[in-house]
This record gives sequence, structure tokens and C-alpha cells, in this order.
Amino acid sequence: MSGLAPGEGVNAAALSLAHEPLPADEVLLGQPTTATHALATLGEVEVGIWEMTPGTASDVEVDEVFVVLAGHARIEFVDPPLPAIEVDPGSVVRLAEGQRTVWTVTETLRKIYIA
Repeated sequence: MSGLAPGEGVNAAALSLAHEPLPADEVLLGQPTTATHALATLGEVEVGIWEMTPGTASDVEVDEVFVVLAGHARIEFVDPPLPAIEVDPGSVVRLAEGQRTVWTVTETLRKIYIA
């Protein structure tokens, strides 16, 4: 599937995703993998599904709002420094362009992102 056509629906929680290992320089602990599936592009905004398996990895964020569908993670905000948060199903989070984070996923995390 390469995105949704107008009027088409998908079960975001059950959609099969193809995982790949994270780049070694991003992995801090374990052997996490990630998968992304774009659902739609609305103007310059992309909506999709992202998933990460258990492990710890660093990232540099884009402007994004996401909603967690499944799993559990702790997100540490390295730069700029902010209090860490715990996310699980139903959590809604805003990330900012250039923000440096560390994600510790303890249960495979699946989210819908808008970026």
C-alpha cells in the first residue's frame, strides 16, 4: 500500500510494516528497528505511521504532532533540555524541528504522525 486514496480507510493499529535496523550511530542500547508508512500528503504535511521496537536511540526531530496507538516509551529532551515524558496509547505529543531526543522504547511503539 502506498498511501490512502480519498474515501479509503485502513486499520492503523493492524497495518503490517517492514522494519529496518536503525543506523548504528543512533542506537544507544539494544537493537531497535523502525518502520514508517506514509498514509497521505496534505499540502506540505505528511501523515503516516511510525513504529520502533524495544531499545534506546537518539534522534533529531522535525516539526511533528503524534498520537500513540500502541506500546510504551520514555522520551528525553536533550536539546533544548526539557523534562522527560512517558508515552503510551492515547498520548499526544508535539515535537519541534531540530530538537534532539533520546527514545527508550520498552514495548513496541506505534504512532500516527503529522509532520
